[in-house]
Amino acid sequence: MVKALLFDVQGTATDFFSTVCDEARRIGAGRHPDANWPDVVRRWRAAYFAALEAASGRADGWVSVHSVYRDALDAVLDEHGLAGFSVAEREELTLAWQRLRPWPDVVAGLTRLKDRYTLATLSNADVCAVVNISKRAELPWDAVFAAEMAGVFKPDPAIYRMAATYLGLDAGEIMMVASHKYDIRAAGALGFRTAFVARPLEFGVDGEVDVAYSDEFDVNAADFLDLAQQLGC
Repeated sequence: MVKALLFDVQGTATDFFSTVCDEARRIGAGRHPDANWPDVVRRWRAAYFAALEAASGRADGWVSVHSVYRDALDAVLDEHGLAGFSVAEREELTLAWQRLRPWPDVVAGLTRLKDRYTLATLSNADVCAVVNISKRAELPWDAVFAAEMAGVFKPDPAIYRMAATYLGLDAGEIMMVASHKYDIRAAGALGFRTAFVARPLEFGVDGEVDVAYSDEFDVNAADFLDLAQQLGC
């Protein structure tokens, strides 16, 4: 029987795309009216994933996700010819990843799920980022777990095992909830239950996102309210 739910944060619980696009426009203060901010954010996110993959193969210690985003930002801005951002503005833009807005269904869905299940994050974001996002968005977690606590990034098995250990539960008593199939597949391979939540606007209206339901997952849901409904909450 499932007793706890683990949630991915960036993309699954929060709308990073529109948040970061809006923050880029705000910080840019109209200096780049022709900038393609949606493409900038998509490329920035892709650079983040590439950096995490590279970091997973290194043995020289932990690298913070904030530093990954900050280092990637310079290259992305240069690629798009977006000069004129000061060091302070670049740091402020990087911190946009700690101010992400939740999807409209998230708070209500989590509130319903919390009546029956223990709720926790399992994010690749830094612990401070998850805390800041959650406090700002009033996300009602019972606990915060992040890759930083395990010293590895998802989908490394160690991060899922770490969360199970802290929860004091067996893998089969925990459901991993994510909009990214690599994440729930990794958890499922360890015996966790799995829930796929489709987020068709994760990369904006024109973004490419895999939202196809699959029988390989225990639950396929349109959003957190649908997830709560299917789990009897």
